[in-house]
Amino acid sequence: MHVRKLDTTRAQDVRQFINFPFHLYRDCPQWVPPILPEMKLILNRKKHPFYRHSTADFFVAESEGQTLGRIAVMDNRNYNQFHGRRDGFFYYFEVVEDIEVARALFDAAFDWARSRGLERIVGPKGFLQGDGLGLLVEGFEHRPAIGIPYNYAYYDTFVRDSGFEKETDYLSGYLRGDHELPQRFYDIAEKVKTRRGFWIKSFTSEKEMRRWIHRIGKVYNDSFSDNWEYCPVTEEEMAVIADRLIAIANPRLIKLVMKGDEIIGFVFAFPDVSAAIQKTKGRVWPFGWIHLLREFKRTKWVNLNGTGLLAGHRGVGANAVLYTELAKSVRDFGFEHADVVQVEEGNTKSLGDMAAIGVTWYKRHRIYKCCSDDFSRPLQMLPTTEVVTTNAGS
Repeated sequence: MHVRKLDTTRAQDVRQFINFPFHLYRDCPQWVPPILPEMKLILNRKKHPFYRHSTADFFVAESEGQTLGRIAVMDNRNYNQFHGRRDGFFYYFEVVEDIEVARALFDAAFDWARSRGLERIVGPKGFLQGDGLGLLVEGFEHRPAIGIPYNYAYYDTFVRDSGFEKETDYLSGYLRGDHELPQRFYDIAEKVKTRRGFWIKSFTSEKEMRRWIHRIGKVYNDSFSDNWEYCPVTEEEMAVIADRLIAIANPRLIKLVMKGDEIIGFVFAFPDVSAAIQKTKGRVWPFGWIHLLREFKRTKWVNLNGTGLLAGHRGVGANAVLYTELAKSVRDFGFEHADVVQVEEGNTKSLGDMAAIGVTWYKRHRIYKCCSDDFSRPLQMLPTTEVVTTNAGS
């Protein structure tokens, strides 16, 4: 067995990295594949805006012509500068049920981090804000929301074996579509709207949404700056995020909380089209879009992917405006199920509010950390393991 750093200018290497989980999860009914054009963009150093400010590499573990695992590692300089840290991140970790393969992949990640003077490796955490976070550690029987990781249960053991420990957890919750929001939320929301002049901006088309992207991106940056996962989003990155979200959005489900002409909050909800993505195996063209359009019309699930308020408007009842708008979205579109996506466990206010409106937490994703002092292997590697590098750039 050997671990090889990929040359992302080689189409064969890109395909190998992207295709591996399709084989790994081929008999898993819960797994939802990635959208293939999005994955190809992530490995394209010339086009993806992450590489304007930061660096990453991609590794695979191989034996006798077979791919056994993969991992991406990155030095997100914008994140480290904002938080005053020297963290490396891992993402796209996938591995067969062989702990030696996992050890080999993490050894390559540790060497990569050491060579750049990084003090910790943290993950799974992706390249952009909005990438799904963590390894699934609870809720394996459920299909994930769009863009949220799914993995086998043995991953947790393999990650901890390499010296990682918990950093934080993200919880996802279930809300019945016919759940009645307590009347007090509506009463508070109406009072707050009247007293503070709040109103709701919704959209009628993708074209209209795109005209607002710059302003939404600024509010997104400002409202999430206190969150654990936050990293400042550049203009180019916001354009990529916008393309990704608009592709799965119903404009009427994207709502902004306004005060006069100022955006002070937002509610992001998306029809869950994961069943169609499974059918198309992540391919949108030439015929995958037909399945997606059909699923938009018939899905009974909605993903509630984000609510946010600017700091100056928190604690004055504006959260009730957000939650009543969420309830209206679920009710007006006739959704029977809602998935509240990835709330960080340290965000006790949001967790409490969500529980109060009837959310039951049923999936948990974990972020892990490993400090440089712990980069040594608890058990000796097999002597046949080696790291092979190619001209992959950095």
